[in-house]
Amino acid sequence: MIQTQKRIRTSMGYLLLAMLLICVLALSGCGTAPNTQESVQSEGGYTFTDAIGQEITVHNPQRVVSLMGSFSEIWILAGGADTLVGTSHDTVDNRDLGLPDDIAIVGTYQNPNIEEILALNPDLVLLSSETTRTDSHVALKDALQGAGITAAYFSVTHFEDYLNMLEICTDITGNKEAYHTNGTAVQERIAQIIADNTLEDEPSALLMVTYSGGIRAQNSDTMTGKMLSELGCKNILDDYPSMLQDFSVEKIIETDPDYIFVIPMGNDDALAQKNLKENVESNPAWSSLTAVANDRYILLPKDLFLYKPNAVWDESYAYLAALLHQPAV
Repeated sequence: MIQTQKRIRTSMGYLLLAMLLICVLALSGCGTAPNTQESVQSEGGYTFTDAIGQEITVHNPQRVVSLMGSFSEIWILAGGADTLVGTSHDTVDNRDLGLPDDIAIVGTYQNPNIEEILALNPDLVLLSSETTRTDSHVALKDALQGAGITAAYFSVTHFEDYLNMLEICTDITGNKEAYHTNGTAVQERIAQIIADNTLEDEPSALLMVTYSGGIRAQNSDTMTGKMLSELGCKNILDDYPSMLQDFSVEKIIETDPDYIFVIPMGNDDALAQKNLKENVESNPAWSSLTAVANDRYILLPKDLFLYKPNAVWDESYAYLAALLHQPAV
């Protein structure tokens, strides 16, 4: 009997020792657990403030719809390609993102189709706060939120805006390497281009967008306008803001800019060019302008200056810098 009791006590001792070892191993494993930010994101979601002031919380979204081509690309650059289930028509028209043929197209950027969006059962929709039709994106907010879908709004005009959206998206996907590769590394290259190429004599420049319905001048607040300003150009629209609303060939002739840059807009380049010739170049004094005479009347490529260049924004800066350093004819 005594021996039996000893065996029982010995077995219990081994059991207690085993339990102690398990606890020690479990505690030591805590050292390899995810960091605090990752743990918070996995349990409580990732929270940020969007472009219209909403506090947005997302929980590892697996079905994402983007209503703008550049936003679709940013989500893909952030590592979210596998979760993009729907997008707007301009994504496939204007960008080669290698999307699958069966990806859902939920209308155009200007006119997204709410029924088609809801049919995809998304858990996150990326929208623009800057659509020219105020009812096209912002008006979807209540319908999406009423269906329990997170609607996050972004505004991207300049590179810094792109960098901010990319950071938010990589925080959501957890792919911070993508933030460096497609964001901060690009930022470093832009800074070097500006440092190496800024003009000291501050030449004057006119920046225009031409489309089938007319011509619009742009100031330094626009995407390309800001790049020109950072490279040392003086935009004539900054001194004549009335031309933003009332385009005047006579004022252009009066100011006689050193450079004239044109961005074609829309799907019909031929019609846009025709409009430019009829409404601007037909003026007898046009050919005598300094920019025209010096072969500095330049058509800019859409992919770098109409559409957001995103991860190749540095190429847009480099393209302009090369043009600005070409000698006059």
